[in-house]
Amino acid sequence: MPLPKTTQGVYRLSVSTFYFLQGLVFASWASRIPDIKSALGLNDADLGSVLFAVPVGQMSAMALSGYLVGRCGSRKILMAASVFYPAVLVCLGMAGSFWELAAGLFFFGVAANLTNISVNTQGVGVERLYRCSIMARFHGLWSLAGFFGALLGAAMVDWHISAETHFIAIFLICMIILAAFSPYLLPRDARRSSTQGGGMFRSMDAYVLVIGLIAFGSMVSEGTMFFWICGYFESVIKPGPGLVQMGYVAFMSTMALGRFTADRLVMRFGPVRVLRASGILIASGLLVSVLFPMLWSATLGFLLVGFGTSSHCPALLQHGREIPENDSQHGAGFRLHHWLSGVPDGPSGHRAYRPCFLPPVVFLPDCPDWTGDGSYRSFTQKI
Repeated sequence: MPLPKTTQGVYRLSVSTFYFLQGLVFASWASRIPDIKSALGLNDADLGSVLFAVPVGQMSAMALSGYLVGRCGSRKILMAASVFYPAVLVCLGMAGSFWELAAGLFFFGVAANLTNISVNTQGVGVERLYRCSIMARFHGLWSLAGFFGALLGAAMVDWHISAETHFIAIFLICMIILAAFSPYLLPRDARRSSTQGGGMFRSMDAYVLVIGLIAFGSMVSEGTMFFWICGYFESVIKPGPGLVQMGYVAFMSTMALGRFTADRLVMRFGPVRVLRASGILIASGLLVSVLFPMLWSATLGFLLVGFGTSSHCPALLQHGREIPENDSQHGAGFRLHHWLSGVPDGPSGHRAYRPCFLPPVVFLPDCPDWTGDGSYRSFTQKI
C-alpha cells in the first residue's frame, strides 16, 4: 500500500538534508587543502602521499560498511556516521604533522564510506516510494552543498579564519541537521525480492565490467577535481589571493546544476547519448584547462568538467539497480571505483600538476547501450 504523499515528502526532505550534510563536509575539507598543506609545510609529493590515506580508509571500511548497513539498517548507521564524519573533519583541522593528518584522513575515508553507503541506501528506499527516478536530484543536493561549501571555504580564507575554526562551525551545522531531521529517516530499508537465478547474473558479467570501466573513467576525473583543483590553481594558475578556490567553485556549480537536470536529460535523450555527451564534455574541459593554463580558460574548462561529471554517477547507479545484488554491496562497489581512481599520485613539481588531468581522457570512448537482456553494444555503433 503506497504511503501518503505528505509522508513521502517528509522522508524525501529528511534524506535530502543528509546528502547536503555529506557534501558540505567533503567540500569544506577540499576547499582548505591548500591552507592545510601550507600550515604543515608539505610539498606536492607529500600532499599526494597523505591524500592516499582517504582511499585506504574507504577500502578498509567497504566490507564493514556493507555488513553494518545490512545488519543494523541504514538509518542507524547514517545517524552514527553523520556524527563521526564532521567530527573527523575537526580533527583534520587540528592536525599538526604529516602522520597526524594521514591518520585523520584514513578515518575520514572510513566515515565517508559509512555515510555514502547508508545515505544512498536511504535514497534508493525513498526513490522506490516515488516509483520514479529522483536519485540524480539527491546527488544534485550533494553537489549544491559542495558549491556552498566551496564558497564558504573561500570566504573563510578571505576572512583569515583558521581551518580548525571553520571545521568546528561545519560540525555544529551538521549536528543541527542531525537533530532536526534524523527522526524522519526511513525506519526500514527497502529489500529487493530476488527471483533471478545465478544464470542471469553470470550473463551480465560483461555488462557490469563495462559499466565499471565507465565509472572509472568518469570518477577519476571527478576525484581529480576534488583533490587537486585548488592545488592546480595555487601552483600553476597562480590567480592571486582569494581566487585559488575559483576553479573548485566553478566545477561544483555546474555539477550541481547538471545533476538537477540529469533525470530529465536521460528521459528525453536516453542514457547512452547523455553518457556520450558527458564524456566529450569531461575530455574537452580537462584538455582546455591543461593546454591553456590561464585563469579564464582553466575556469571555463572546469565548468565543462562539472557539467560532464554531473550525469555519470546517477545514470550508472540507475543502471546498477537492475543488477541483482544487495543495495549496500552495490554502493560499496561504486565507491571503490570512486576512491581508487579519484586520487592520482602526488606530483613532484608545479608543472607536474598538468599530467594529473590527462589520464581520465583515455577512459571515455566506450559507452554501453542497455538492451534489456543483459547485453550491451558500443556507442560507436549507430543507435
